[in-house]
Amino acid sequence: MKTPKPRFDVVGQLGSLRRYARSLTRNDADAEDLVQDTLLRAYERRGGFRHGNTLRGWLLSILHNRFIDIKRASAADARTIEAAYSLTEPTIDAPQEHSVRLAQVRDAFFALPEEQRSALHLVAIEGLSYEEAARTLNIPMGTLMSRIGRARTMLRAQESERQPDKAGHLKIVGGRDDRSD
Repeated sequence: MKTPKPRFDVVGQLGSLRRYARSLTRNDADAEDLVQDTLLRAYERRGGFRHGNTLRGWLLSILHNRFIDIKRASAADARTIEAAYSLTEPTIDAPQEHSVRLAQVRDAFFALPEEQRSALHLVAIEGLSYEEAARTLNIPMGTLMSRIGRARTMLRAQESERQPDKAGHLKIVGGRDDRSD
């Protein structure tokens, strides 16, 4: 007679997972994302669970390892962004007015939220089609278009705050200007 396998009951472990995730992230939203990611990974790897181990320990281990992976990825992303930022410095001194203007545009671009900045970068700078950019970011086309639209709106708003007499001076490639100057 076969002994029944213990039930894979993760619901009973949610309290522990949430507490530990909040302790690590110090942010409720990030903690919930971490718990969900942990549960997804646990489900995908449930065949690797050794029934001699405790389910709680196994899940907390997955959560901790995922947290470390996320932190490493964030640090790598920060280094990449910093490297990209340093590459945008002009190698040849431009006339003062153009140099200041370029710095303003660069700062406005880097001030965009990451998701908007990456979407706009792929379309406006790398020249990808909306379809290619959406596939690259692994998001629906509508989401990509929304992010690009919000990024353009934010850049135009910053531009009109900076130079109210020259509103619309900044032409954002690939966008439609409603006004004709």
